[in-house]
Amino acid sequence: MVGNASADRAPALTVALLAVIGLTAVASLMVGPAPIPARAVLGALAGRADAVVSDIVWQIRAPRAILAVLIGAMLGLSGAALQGLLRNPLADPAVIGTSSSAALGAVIALYFGLAKSFPLALPILAVVGALAGLAALLPIARRSQGPSTLILGGVAISALAGAGVSLALNLAPNPFAVSEIAFWLLGSLTDRSFRDVALAAPLIALGGALILSQARALDGLALGEDAARSLGFDLGRVQSLLVAGVAIGVGASVAVSGAIGFVGLIAPHLVRPATDGRPSQALIPSALAGAALLGLSDLLVRLIPTQTELRLGVVTAFLGAPIFILILLRPPAGARP
Repeated sequence: MVGNASADRAPALTVALLAVIGLTAVASLMVGPAPIPARAVLGALAGRADAVVSDIVWQIRAPRAILAVLIGAMLGLSGAALQGLLRNPLADPAVIGTSSSAALGAVIALYFGLAKSFPLALPILAVVGALAGLAALLPIARRSQGPSTLILGGVAISALAGAGVSLALNLAPNPFAVSEIAFWLLGSLTDRSFRDVALAAPLIALGGALILSQARALDGLALGEDAARSLGFDLGRVQSLLVAGVAIGVGASVAVSGAIGFVGLIAPHLVRPATDGRPSQALIPSALAGAALLGLSDLLVRLIPTQTELRLGVVTAFLGAPIFILILLRPPAGARP
């Protein structure tokens, strides 16, 4: 009965999330230092606006809106995939250290100037960092007796990656290098272009495809590893593909936006009550919820009146941390009141 009710809500949820994403994207094209009316935005999209408005819409705001959708979707999808793979509702690219590890890889590219001489060095090293962080966590996850062990493992990996970033800041050759790394770590989509979209989109698409290809395997894992093996799933291959998908997608996202936390944790929890409980059914809704959350957060960044524009990672942390605490305080399923 509950499963059927949840299944009935799933299409409505999908339509609602798509509507939020669309409206947020349009609002993102309107809002900024120079507000543009909706009619002028639509004219620019149709190629009927003057050159200044068209340049603002197409060259400045459109790439930002597209990246918010792509990166938010990747973080939400990664969170749902990791929660299914590790069978832990607290798993998330930021909480378990994947984002920090990707950030360390990207900082290495910035510190040594590799990103300027070879633009692909940034996403490549970010992906390598994310892979290293997940590879270090998986043995801990297999031996984990509960969520606390996984969280502590993620904290340790994040601390190690953070130490590497701090070392880069400490040894930076000049204040400008320190400023570049520090501001990048706060996370932002400001001043992004279609070059950034072209850099991130293929890797995000590849990472998302790898994750979605293992949707049925995640349902099998929900029954336990022995049950998944009896259903014919090669758990080593499943784990490798999911880890690679998360690392590639999150690494590409971090390379473009910097470190953005909590989206991957919040999105699956928001949509899971509207699904039938199977991990595979939460993947697409989590991606849509992640896109909506990041789009709304980026819109909020521009609407809050401050002398200096807030950083996106700061806003998502303020929004996500209270929800994370509520999840930790929530009584376990089946617990008596």
